[in-house]
Amino acid sequence: MRSLRVTVCALLAAALIFAIDMTKLTVQVNSIDTGKPIDRASVIVRFRHGRNVNLKKIVTNWETKTNQEGSVSIPSIPQGEVTIQVIAQNYQTYGDVYQLDEANKVITIKLKRPQAQYSEDAKHP
Repeated sequence: MRSLRVTVCALLAAALIFAIDMTKLTVQVNSIDTGKPIDRASVIVRFRHGRNVNLKKIVTNWETKTNQEGSVSIPSIPQGEVTIQVIAQNYQTYGDVYQLDEANKVITIKLKRPQAQYSEDAKHP
């Protein structure tokens, strides 16, 4: 009898987990100047909020690096609002908020090279 209750509880928990709409997220990182992929860029994805999501039972932060093709895939992320931040050597840091509302989502991010520094003091003798 006890094993039956445990089995029923496990099935209910699994049903609740699968009731959350999930997205397979792919982030593609390219150079805005050349269009070429940027490998080894750090990609940080933080889940902000969504419908029917119990944040205590799911992973809400992912930190990974792009492959040689400049992409990274997160196979299962709850649908809702996420923040994506990209940091790559010799490029400006990028960050923005995205809405995930479909089963598969590809987000292409184009990074800029750093701009030259500007100083008001350089104009005065």
